[in-house]
Amino acid sequence: MSTHTGDSDAPVDHGGPRRGGLTTGEVARRLGVAPTTVRTWDRRYGLGPDAHTDGRHRRWTAQDVARLERMCALTATGLPPAESARLARSEEAPTATARPRGADAARRASAGRRSRAGSGLQLGDVRQECRGIARAALRLDAAVLDELLLAAIAEHGLVAAWTEVIVPTLQAVGRKWETSGEKYVEVEHFLSWHVSGALRRATPRTVEDRPGATTVLACVPGENHTLPLEVLSAALTERGIPVRMFGGALPVESLVAAVRRTGPAAVALWSQSRTTASRPLAQHVAAMEWGVRGARRRPVVLTLGPGWSGQAVAGLARPSGLAEAVAALESSVYP
Repeated sequence: MSTHTGDSDAPVDHGGPRRGGLTTGEVARRLGVAPTTVRTWDRRYGLGPDAHTDGRHRRWTAQDVARLERMCALTATGLPPAESARLARSEEAPTATARPRGADAARRASAGRRSRAGSGLQLGDVRQECRGIARAALRLDAAVLDELLLAAIAEHGLVAAWTEVIVPTLQAVGRKWETSGEKYVEVEHFLSWHVSGALRRATPRTVEDRPGATTVLACVPGENHTLPLEVLSAALTERGIPVRMFGGALPVESLVAAVRRTGPAAVALWSQSRTTASRPLAQHVAAMEWGVRGARRRPVVLTLGPGWSGQAVAGLARPSGLAEAVAALESSVYP
C-alpha cells in the first residue's frame, strides 16, 4: 500500500503570493482518489488550482476542491473524463466573497456543506473521510478503498473509525440501493468486504487464551450480519482480550457447545433483526455453568444489535454502541 501523498513531482509555480489551502495529498484523500489522479486532471484537463503559489507545493482552495468534486460526481455517473472536466470547468463556482481563505478555512467550507458522493449518494453531516470512502466504493476502486479505510482506522482508532466513518458510509450506501431499485447492491457488498479486510489487517495478532478471560462472539441463528462483531473482535483483541469469533448464523447446538468448551467470561450475541433475536436462547446461555462444584461460573451475556430492541432480557446487558460494548466486555474480563 502506498502512503505517499506528497507533491514533490508537481510543477513549480512562481510569481504569485503564497496562499493557504489544501495540499494535493489532502485533496486526494478528501475525494477518495489517488494523488496521481488529481495531478493528471490538473495537467490534462486544466483542473488545477486557480491561484499559483511559490515553491514546489500547490495549494487548493475551497473553490478549487469544489470543482474537483464536480469532476468526481460526473465521472461517477459514467461520463468520460474529458467531458466531465469540461462541464466541471463551465459550472459556476462559489464567489470569492462567500469563501473563507486559508487551509483551515478551506476545510471548514468543505465540511460545512452536506457531503454528497457521486450518483446522488447522500451522506449528511459526517467526517470528510466518509466522502472519499463512499466515492471509492461507488467506483469499485479496491486499492483506494483499502488505503482510505486503513488510514481512517490508523488516524482515529478502531472504535471512532467504525462509529464516525465506516458506519455512516455503510448506512448511506444501504439507503442508496434501497431507494434506487437495488441498483447498488454490488457497492454495498464490495464496501462490506473491504471493511472486513481492513479490520483484519488493522488488528493485532490473536491473543492467547487465558483461563476465565475468553469472550465468545456469535450471531444468533438466522443472522448473517457479521461486521459489527468483526469490529468488536478487533477492538477487544487490541486491548489484549482473548476472543473466539464464530461469525454468522451459528446454530443453537453449536453455540451451546462452543460456550461449554471455552468457559468464557462473556458471550456477546448479535441480532440485526427482531425476527432473529431469541430471548430463550439468551436466557439459556446466561444460565449455563461450568467448573468444579463449589466454584461454578456463568458467563456475562450481552445482547447486541437492533434486533434486541423491544426484546430486552431481564438481567442481561444491552449496550447501545461499540464503545459501550467494549467497555462492558472489558469489565467482565477484568472486574
